[in-house]
Amino acid sequence: MVIAVIADTHLPRGVRRLPDACVARLREADVILHAGDFTARSAFEELRALGPPVAAVHGNVDEEELRRELPERRLVEAAGARIAIVHDAGPRRGRLARMRVAFPDADAVVFGHSHMPLHEQAEGFQIFNPGSPTERRRAPTRSMGLGRITGGKVSFELLALGA
Repeated sequence: MVIAVIADTHLPRGVRRLPDACVARLREADVILHAGDFTARSAFEELRALGPPVAAVHGNVDEEELRRELPERRLVEAAGARIAIVHDAGPRRGRLARMRVAFPDADAVVFGHSHMPLHEQAEGFQIFNPGSPTERRRAPTRSMGLGRITGGKVSFELLALGA
């Protein structure tokens, strides 16, 4: 099973849009995880229109309507793996341990908010931030992630989408 992972799309905003390479990966995935900050409900609807099911949480800049519709955190079960999603995983220091405590039934936690790609793991538990496909901020490039589940185990890969 292939999971496309994005966060912090912040759409619509001027002429900004998801990069073509990102859209292609989203369409090819079995499921899409979005870790919040769509900004507008229309961005959520456009993502859902791509085809694969979308599991998402709201972020801190999302419209009120979207904040009411989407949870703050959720647990997704896919092909035997349990992946939690939350927008803001808090400060960097102690984040892996804190997420393990916050999501004791999860194998991994996907999060966003910082726009900084990150993948950390310890003792069979991992956290993954795909960065942002549209607004890199301090990150070296715009990015997204792919998750692959085999035998109930998830592995993540970061995909650079260019400056």
